[in-house]
Amino acid sequence: MIDIFDKCATDEGYFGRFRAAKDRFFTLPVLDDIPGPRMNCQGKETIMWSVNNYIGLAGDADIQEAAIQAARTWSVSGPMGSRMMSGTTQDHLNLEKALAAYSQKEDAFLFNYGYMGVLGIVTSLCGPDDVLIVDKLAHACIVDAAFSAKGGQGGRPMVRFFRHNDMADLESVLKSVNKTRKGGVMILCEGVYGMTGDLADLPGITALARRYEARVFIDDAHGIGVMGTQGRGTADFFGVQNDIDIYFGTFAKAFASIGGYSASSEQVRDWIAFNSRTQVFAKALPMIYVKALQLTLEKIIAGNDRRALMWERSRRLREKLSALGLHIGPGESPICAVFIPAGEHLEEIIMRVLTYLRQNGVFCTGVMWPVIPPGLVMLRMIPTAAHSEADVDETAEIFQSMRDELKIKFALNEEEIAKVRKIYRG
Repeated sequence: MIDIFDKCATDEGYFGRFRAAKDRFFTLPVLDDIPGPRMNCQGKETIMWSVNNYIGLAGDADIQEAAIQAARTWSVSGPMGSRMMSGTTQDHLNLEKALAAYSQKEDAFLFNYGYMGVLGIVTSLCGPDDVLIVDKLAHACIVDAAFSAKGGQGGRPMVRFFRHNDMADLESVLKSVNKTRKGGVMILCEGVYGMTGDLADLPGITALARRYEARVFIDDAHGIGVMGTQGRGTADFFGVQNDIDIYFGTFAKAFASIGGYSASSEQVRDWIAFNSRTQVFAKALPMIYVKALQLTLEKIIAGNDRRALMWERSRRLREKLSALGLHIGPGESPICAVFIPAGEHLEEIIMRVLTYLRQNGVFCTGVMWPVIPPGLVMLRMIPTAAHSEADVDETAEIFQSMRDELKIKFALNEEEIAKVRKIYRG
């Protein structure tokens, strides 16, 4: 007899080999400090390049005080119940109105988690006759949402993918589905692609959506608070905010908190509020977050100086690492995607690199096949307003020491550069 738990004793599944080996260095490392530019990793101070604290609001004293005051009043319990029952307060509604105005939409709706927000929105709106067209590099929450949507009779919408940021391929898919469509069509993408740092071609996507009568959903987790006027997001950066049908922003990145919100027309907002199972059947966002987020939004709007500092740190990091011979991805966001050639020794190279960096005071995230093409290692680095010039310079020195001591080649050949370009072209 096969037991459902048999798989748990194997090295299968996500990061299976690391799980089976009880690794806590490459996976699930223990980070004990307040999120910031320097954090202790398993007892050693490191310069932190893996925390999405874009404009440095994590640990902000004013926001901390707002949260403390909220905790004194409501503790961690209030409000009790779901939004549909007993969990809606005037503060929730006020925050939603403020977020709607910030996103230049009629109304907004709060979610407890970004992931569950995307899942709830898509599954509440899309039924078996609809078509969901998804960018190939879209975040797992978008993919999971698309494949989780179903209608009342259990049927599921058609899910189609288009090559990353390839408008010719997107138009081809739109033409194809329009020949036989029975329901609606919605294009789903990110604003800033959080792993590679490039921006969605929102002008191209929105133009095609209008031409082929489709709707557009954007998950702007890495764009909200970062891109555009007052950090309003990637669509604002491109001047197409009015052409986005559902704008989704999360609080887990630049807002340095938890949760998210959808901004749309009032009718669409109400449909989502009444039909999104991930929020209808969940406790309301606790007041400690709601009250803190009210102040956070004000600081985001007034955060131009912080954003300027973030961009300066990103520029400096790119220049310093490029000078060492490293290839930096062409993303237009602050995210620095650093590519290192690995040939046939992917796991060996990524482990040597991450081990050296973490043991010598630099913490960043490593990525390899199947996320990116084989033969390359990518280090995803997040410069923030909280980083100092010294943080950048010391990081570059450690990379140089790693190159010299481990004899690791940094320069990419033409074939490897072509692979990087393919990532961004889709």
